[in-house]
Amino acid sequence: CNDAAAAGATPVGLMVTLLAPPGATEAEIEAVAEDLASAALAAGVDVMGSHTEVSDCVTRMVTCATVLARVGKAGLVSPAGMSPGDDIVMTKWAGMEGTAVIAADFGADLRLSPEEQAQANAFYDAVSVVPEGVFAAAHGATAMHDITEGGVLGAAWELSRASGVGMTLFPEAIPVHPVTAKVCAAKGIDPLRLLGSGSMLIACQDGAVLCRGLADMGIQAAIIGKAGERATGVTFADGTPVEPPQADELYKLF
Repeated sequence: CNDAAAAGATPVGLMVTLLAPPGATEAEIEAVAEDLASAALAAGVDVMGSHTEVSDCVTRMVTCATVLARVGKAGLVSPAGMSPGDDIVMTKWAGMEGTAVIAADFGADLRLSPEEQAQANAFYDAVSVVPEGVFAAAHGATAMHDITEGGVLGAAWELSRASGVGMTLFPEAIPVHPVTAKVCAAKGIDPLRLLGSGSMLIACQDGAVLCRGLADMGIQAAIIGKAGERATGVTFADGTPVEPPQADELYKLF
């Protein structure tokens, strides 16, 4: 659904395939189906069709989903659409999903307070970028990319490559939640390269106007960079080059 929203389309339904290993029980398959139904309800979409199969080609449950989405009047937004001079807007916080994963798996080691643990857990419920993607598509977005593996910096590189336009980032403007900062400091992780589902990069001509519109929807957003004239690549404002994405920082822990 986030991928569809990054193209400016509103998700309406899912087609799902579930492959189960031969040892799977009916109860285990039912649990996956119930999880799927709950996730679809939370995302505001219907499960419009599905196929379930037991196969010795898999050793654990595997799901494959295709989202059906409706394109708005503004049309599709391509990740190749960023132009020199565009503002780069980021929604919410860096490393949201990664923070939730680390807190869930290493919470006791991190000595998080009950409030901090609750804040980290809440990131799981904020991984959708559908509202901001659909809104931005109708209000001047030239290109969008949902932040996933590789974090903010990885997404910046991918957007730059897709558009063939360089990008300058303002690191002090990139929102990092205090819980994320604490978790990353404890584990030696760069929060800007941490799994970031729930956050979107949006290129547009007037980032201030877009940020105000998102704020009216209750979505935090900030201008974190600018598209430049030069060729593909990402640097910080002080001229320091940003390395292309290699692997998500979360993988250091596993």
